[in-house]
Amino acid sequence: MLDRATAPDQDRLGRFAERFARFMGTARFLIYMTLVVAVWIGWNWVVPSDLRFDKYPFIFLTLMLSLQASYAAPLILLAQNRQELRDRVITEQDRQANARAHADMEFLAREVASLRMALGEVATRDFLRSELRDLLEELEERQRADAEDGEPAAE
Repeated sequence: MLDRATAPDQDRLGRFAERFARFMGTARFLIYMTLVVAVWIGWNWVVPSDLRFDKYPFIFLTLMLSLQASYAAPLILLAQNRQELRDRVITEQDRQANARAHADMEFLAREVASLRMALGEVATRDFLRSELRDLLEELEERQRADAEDGEPAAE
């Protein structure tokens, strides 16, 4: 097994693989590859025979494209694996955040329930108003009764 000093820098290779895979998925890459193949075929078709380096049926071009594909496939897989690891970490973080939010909501629901129970024992504004209205009516009735009996009203 290789120790850390002799092992290749996996993170650097992974970043390169991601950049390479990202570039291969662009229209620019397709245009570049098309231009390279067109120039390659054009050169080897049009120029004099002594300047051609890959005569028809372009075996060397096929070899180069196969070589490019043989390197591209593992690099793309490496980039996908790194993305999968990131997605797994993000999913785990989301799961933990959801669990915390769920616990917080349960706590708040219990707090609201306890506040409702406590409010059931506390006089509400409407209750106090109705009690004061009843008391006021009772006082007014006494004043009227006292006025009818001839007693001076207490102020």
